[in-house]
This record gives sequence, C-alpha cells and structure tokens, in this order.
Amino acid sequence: MVLSRRAAMGSASPALVTGIRTALVMLGTGLTLATSAMAFVSVRMARRVVTPAARVADTRILSLDTAAQTITLESTPDTRLPGRYGLFTSGSESYLKLGSVLAEDATSVKRKLLTEVDGNARLAPEAAFSGWYFDRPEQLHLPFTSELIGSSVGPCPAWLFPAEGSDVWVIQVHGRGTTRAETLRAVPVFHGLGITSLVVSYRNDGEAPRSRSGTYALGATEWRDVDAAVGFARRRGAGRVILMGWSMGGAIALQLELTSAHRDAIVGLVLESPVVDWRIVLAYQAKLLHLPAPVTGLAIGALQSEWATPVTGAGAAIPFDRLDVVARAAELRHPILILHSDDDGFVPSDASHDLVVARPDLVELQVFDVARHTKLWNYDQERWSQSIRQWVLQNVLPSPEAADAD
Repeated sequence: MVLSRRAAMGSASPALVTGIRTALVMLGTGLTLATSAMAFVSVRMARRVVTPAARVADTRILSLDTAAQTITLESTPDTRLPGRYGLFTSGSESYLKLGSVLAEDATSVKRKLLTEVDGNARLAPEAAFSGWYFDRPEQLHLPFTSELIGSSVGPCPAWLFPAEGSDVWVIQVHGRGTTRAETLRAVPVFHGLGITSLVVSYRNDGEAPRSRSGTYALGATEWRDVDAAVGFARRRGAGRVILMGWSMGGAIALQLELTSAHRDAIVGLVLESPVVDWRIVLAYQAKLLHLPAPVTGLAIGALQSEWATPVTGAGAAIPFDRLDVVARAAELRHPILILHSDDDGFVPSDASHDLVVARPDLVELQVFDVARHTKLWNYDQERWSQSIRQWVLQNVLPSPEAADAD
C-alpha cells in the first residue's frame, strides 16, 4: 500500500521528521546563498565590462642594466614575444621602448632597451607590457596637426597626418582601455600609400569627453563619435574613407559599416584583433577567470536589460544582438581585411573565422600565430604591413595610384 506524504511523515519518528526538516531548510538556504553569490559575481562581471579600464601592471621589472642598455622582466606570454614593444613604467621613466629578446629562462626575460636610460634611472618594479611601441605622434617623424572633432558629447581630440596622392583617408579607432596612441603603428603604412590618417578618440576613453554614465557601450554609442570624424574627413576633402579598428575599435568600425549615414563614403575596413561578437569574447574571458558559464549568461542578461542599468552602471541596455556582426553579415557592403592571431589570449579569433565563412565574398582573414592581442605589428611588422598594402591596392586604390604608391 502507498502512503500519502502526510501519513508517511506521521508514521516517522519525531527525530527523523526534525532531521528532514532541518535538511530541507539547509538545502534551501544553501541554494539561496549559491544563487546570491552567482548574482553578485555576475553583477561584478557586468560592471567590469562597461567600466573604462585603467592600465594595470601585468609584469615586474627584475633588473635594469643601464651600462648594457638591457632590462629583465618577469616572464609572461607577452614579455616572451619576439619583436618590438613598449613598457609603461613609473619612476624616473614613464615609457620605454623594448627590442628583441636576448635571453630567457622559466621565470625571466632579458630584452634590449631601445629607449636610452641613464645610470640615474629609478623604476618601480610594477610595469605594464604594451604593443603600442610609439606613444607620441612626434615619434613617427611625419607632419601632423592636432584637431578637435565635434560630437554629441563634445570635442574629441584627434591627430591628422596629411598625405599627398589620393582622396582616400583612413580613420584609426583604438580599443578598450587604451587611447589613440595605440594606432600610431599603422600610420606609416597608409602614409606610404598616399593615404591621409585621422587618429581619433571617443567618449569615455580618457581623452574625449565623458558621457553622462561614464561607461562603455561596447561600440553601441561610441560609433557616433567616430561617425562625426568621418563627417570631419569629408568636409576636409576625403572622398573615400577606410575604417581601421583595433579590438573594441573593430566593433565600433563595424557599427559604422552597418549604421553610418556616411556609408556611401566608406570603401573598406581593416580590423586588427577585432571584437566581432561580444558574447564570444565575454564567455572566453569568463572561462579564463574560471567563472561558471551561468555567470556569463547572467552578466549579459543584466547588461542587455534596461531595468538593470542602475546596478551594472551602464548608461543604457547593451544591444548584443545589434553588436553581433556574424548574425548581421548579410548587411555588410564593403570589403573587410581582418588581421587576427589564433593565440590572441584576450579576444578569441572564432568570430573572425565565422565572419569569413558568412561573407567570403567580402571578408579576407590573415591568420597569425603566437602574436597575441593587438601585437601583430610588433610580432611580424613586415607581414602585417604587406597584408594591408596588398589589400588596399586591390580593393581601394585605382591602378594608376596603386602603381605610383607601390
């Protein structure tokens, strides 16, 4: 005979009943605490995504030999990379240019200093490794002017590098947590092709004005400031415009390609280590932090919900569907060159590969290995530069100008 739950409980001993009730209460409390903890971590992740990031130390200076002009750093996947890089420091020097790896072991990497450091230099141990290399426009030894571009949030600073040869301009858009100096590496390549470069800033990047919320929208609003730069370029004589975006700057450039009122002037995009689908990027970064998959889902859900903006700090709901360019690939109009390392380590190349599959008629992908995030120029400058030159000559410049530029 099957007893009802009430009858079964009634026939049990008082001690057993008490134990069952206690266990149920503890289970319910545990589930509540686990859910609360997951919600807390999700909110922290969401806030981190939209909060402008300050540069943080990611390596340590172990020794400095001013006589030999070498520096020894803590070994990391970035500091072990071959090529030329930069190092943000504090003390008597704020930025150093680094050359090739001279020696390394399991814990340290010795590199050549390309910035001369005198014997009186005093540097704090904490430092940040960078792919910038050039940190000021003067270091390119090209004519330039400082400009202000009017946008809906106010005047955004820019550098203009004029070139003779064509009416083509390239607008350089930096990534998340950096400033426009990140993109200076690309200016000489375009200048050699007779293309004018406009190196821009956008809201909340530390140089351009702050929006009301002071947070990123992952490209959903920042594109408007860059669109203002396209208008600036057209007023200054640009007939055709290339957009070049680095990391989150790639997401911004893609939003212009899909949304800009100046789409008739855009002739192509060059994307360096770009964000093509934010969901893939956030899931990847959560995995690096050993966060469970539901945390990422909750964080994305909060960021794309208007009601959660007071908690996440976002100025408005983040439209992840609109920012997913693979899903919107049919809307693309212009040729796109993507430069991405399969060993990026920050923005996985999966969505870049997916975009090629979705639009093989428009998208060309140059796959690098080892090079890491936005450090492709540093790792293999010749291949990086030649890839851009060939793509421009094939897709943008007419043959007479191409012959002259080449």
